[in-house]
Amino acid sequence: MASEGDAARQSTLLRPVERARDHVRGGDAANRVEVVVYGDYLCPYCRRLRLIIARLRRALGERLAYVFRHFPNERAHPGAEFASRAAEAAAQQGKFWEMHDALYEREPPLTREIVREIAQGLGLDMARFDRDVESEAARQRVAEDLDEGRRNGVTGTPSFFVDGLRYDGAWDYHSMLEELQRPVAARLQRSARVFANLPASAGLTLLIAAALALLCANTALAPLYHRIMETPFGIGAPGSVLSMSIGEWFSEGLLAIFFLVVGLEIRREMTSGELADIRAAALPALCAVGGVLAPSAIYLSLNPGPTAAGWAVPTATDIAFALGVLALLGARVPVGLRVFVAALAVVDDILSVLTLAIFYPRMFELGYLGGCAVAIAALFALNRFRVYASWPYVVTAAALWVALHGAGIHGALAGIFLAAFLPARPAPSAAPLLAQAATALAALEHAESEIRAAGSPTSIQQEPIWEWASRNLFAASDRLLSPSDRIERAVAPWSSYVVLPLFAFSATGVGLAVDLSSPDAARVLGGVVLGLVIGKPLGICLAALGAVRTGIGRVPGDVTLRGFIGAACLCGIGDTVALLMADQAFPHDGDSAIAKIGVLIGSVLAAALGALIIAVRPLHPPQTEAT
Repeated sequence: MASEGDAARQSTLLRPVERARDHVRGGDAANRVEVVVYGDYLCPYCRRLRLIIARLRRALGERLAYVFRHFPNERAHPGAEFASRAAEAAAQQGKFWEMHDALYEREPPLTREIVREIAQGLGLDMARFDRDVESEAARQRVAEDLDEGRRNGVTGTPSFFVDGLRYDGAWDYHSMLEELQRPVAARLQRSARVFANLPASAGLTLLIAAALALLCANTALAPLYHRIMETPFGIGAPGSVLSMSIGEWFSEGLLAIFFLVVGLEIRREMTSGELADIRAAALPALCAVGGVLAPSAIYLSLNPGPTAAGWAVPTATDIAFALGVLALLGARVPVGLRVFVAALAVVDDILSVLTLAIFYPRMFELGYLGGCAVAIAALFALNRFRVYASWPYVVTAAALWVALHGAGIHGALAGIFLAAFLPARPAPSAAPLLAQAATALAALEHAESEIRAAGSPTSIQQEPIWEWASRNLFAASDRLLSPSDRIERAVAPWSSYVVLPLFAFSATGVGLAVDLSSPDAARVLGGVVLGLVIGKPLGICLAALGAVRTGIGRVPGDVTLRGFIGAACLCGIGDTVALLMADQAFPHDGDSAIAKIGVLIGSVLAAALGALIIAVRPLHPPQTEAT
């Protein structure tokens, strides 16, 4: 989802390397690889890693283009900004790299007198050097690098970008050499990361899967497609709880992972983000209600007779496709708008489940309903007793999924319950964790020094130290993320690039060859299409207007009026629940296929209209934001 992206997590270099402006060393070979380093001349880690960089340059020769950009941390390292300006002053006399190397080779502190001594030793014109080091041009150049680094998500030094992509791997020589040499596996991994870092990659994957499904369902591949989607798969005899078709596993089983990610995103926004305010949290809930009432009213106005049973078909929003379209729009969509749509769609899904249960009832299994209550109580107890291991929650959520499915409720809601009860921890204090990691690494360094002094090491000598250090390092890194954070980081890529495409492939494979000649067919089609394209955004906007005017709700601060209307239109994208409602509303005649065609047509129109509205960047925020 979206959090997939803010400045603090920026993983792609915003400005590519410019040899006319950047300080570039080497890289004359045709198959060069560029390493951009944001560094600080007084940073102790930069000073140590310069030896690794030098070793990499010797190994790769002219293939390696080493690019240095300034990121002085004056607060932590007084004098760092002056050292950066000194390097820029030396650059004016063609000796940037000589000054760069000399600054790193000289032990701190680097006082002004010492820096001037270095400049004099390099044979620089000292009068010119003194002018340049205090010039506005030098100050501006360092400030530009610093500001650019912050926009790239740099928070500490050194920070590496390899061919425009942030490198977050280990900083030892062999790990970095493998990244730069790029064996086949590393190239595949890098290509996948480049694609995943495109703002629209998740949305593109989703739309491609949906297009393939429509292609398969309306060509000679249709029999094979339907046979695959209807193939039984599971545990136990046909008809048992865990025996479903492949299509059902995609839409109900795997979709629980997506609901988990969405639930975690909403929970984070409710605790410390856009939905932390009660009025901001109330808005999507009220809009979801409006988004159900208005389309059902439009449908019923066109279908007062025997086709009235399909009133619920245009009321369900497809959260997966709506967020996919928002992902395609990239930076035009503020975080608050994505969170609003996600929260609205989750409430919408809950209303859809209630609609199916109340108006299109099927037999509920009381025993499984009891199992649902027990599983939810177990999740509550795990959270209450501060169990921070992830696996008890995952096992309990799996049991909850089985219970929900067996009870006749959409099992994917288990993901929402799991997201609600996964424990979060307060942000850790950095100093103790830094001391713990530093102690472990210092012990390793001391052990290596003793081994080198002793001559030939043995595995018996090394193993206890390595094992102890690895346990301490793992404990320190493990504390940085809460169980909810760890699970979200682990499953979010699977949700975007595996779960949602499979869901789209199974959900949108609807045949388009239907008979539209009867009056009832035209009314059903028109009611569903108009309900999704007009009813959904109209109900959402009217509910939002009423909530804001009465003070019950509040529009997120970064959402503009045009953006809100566009998002409301995107909520007209229907989903598998709408297709399921069509089957439930018209179980014995051909109107079910007509309603499904209406869902597809209305969804395409709603997606196009919403995307068009959002794509035009608004000029001013809505008037209601001041409320």
